[in-house]
Amino acid sequence: MDKFEHGGAVNEISTAVGGKKLVDFSANINPMGLGKMARQAIEENIENIIHYPDVDMITLKTEIAQLYGIDADSIIVGNGAVELLYILCRVLEPKNVLLLAPTFSEYERAAKSVNAKINYFFLRERNDFEPQLQQLIISIKNNNLLFLCNPNNPTGTLFSVQDLTLIIEHAEANGCFVVVDESFMDFISDNEKFSVNPLLKTCHNLLIVHSLTKFFALPGLRLGFAACPDKEVIKRMYLSKDPWNVNCLAQSAGVAALADKTYQRRSRSYMHSEINYLYDELSQIKAIKVYKPIVNYMLINIHNTKMTSTQFCAKMLEHNILVRDCANYPGLSNDFIRIAVKKREENDLLLDAFEQIIK
Repeated sequence: MDKFEHGGAVNEISTAVGGKKLVDFSANINPMGLGKMARQAIEENIENIIHYPDVDMITLKTEIAQLYGIDADSIIVGNGAVELLYILCRVLEPKNVLLLAPTFSEYERAAKSVNAKINYFFLRERNDFEPQLQQLIISIKNNNLLFLCNPNNPTGTLFSVQDLTLIIEHAEANGCFVVVDESFMDFISDNEKFSVNPLLKTCHNLLIVHSLTKFFALPGLRLGFAACPDKEVIKRMYLSKDPWNVNCLAQSAGVAALADKTYQRRSRSYMHSEINYLYDELSQIKAIKVYKPIVNYMLINIHNTKMTSTQFCAKMLEHNILVRDCANYPGLSNDFIRIAVKKREENDLLLDAFEQIIK
């Protein structure tokens, strides 16, 4: 199995470069940080760590169901969304798995953990990494499981509900189960236009997985959920997980975060402004190509800088900035990096570093 390679290894890299304080643009976490209500919930429930956490997580499931319009009985909560990917693969035991390339690497790792064969559907740079619907539908044949990240990480491309409906229906006709990962959907103001949550009422070969750590800035606590209309799938996943897989503080913080509508509204408003600001500023640098972002990260082609992604990341590190080297993504190369969108002061530091490196 390949080693873990993700963004967000800020402490590890800081230690490797002598303990310097780094600004982390490699992990796509809400720069607003931990919300007031979530923080208060953690502080108020700290004494509960002497007790076992709630196995059934009824309160948390109820909050998830209310916010996302999902039947609570169709929900399973995980120690991060990634845990649920691995559990699902153990339950389904797929032989052939179809992945977009590039996409989030843990789909492949989860599939390989049950010895599945990986088949790639490559998103082409000449199409700005937009998926070609008919070709994708044709590629579903002979696959047991399809993973779709919507919006896709790292490209930021977004499927419409209409296209996803066609894909899921075609997959069902071909005996293929579909996972739609909506972990970054919360960053989109009108996300109800893009979420496939309503399809849970009609598509029994669909499972939606959703991280709560990205938008609510809880990656260290680990929290996510999945929803599926097939109660047998949820039951088997429940029996396959550890009984106390979500700690009490993560549960308390999750309930509070989901109820904190002010934090959610302010986060979307602020991110919309900063995404546009950073994209507009970076787009003025002629030596790079910035792919128009949908959510809080941007894929950047640095080929014309005459540096590889590894060299470019090293240069950024000299400016105490950590960005994501995308060379290890299937479907990308050492021409690509990914950056997160952060607060204005940090975004300006990034822009200054770009200008100094690309002269």
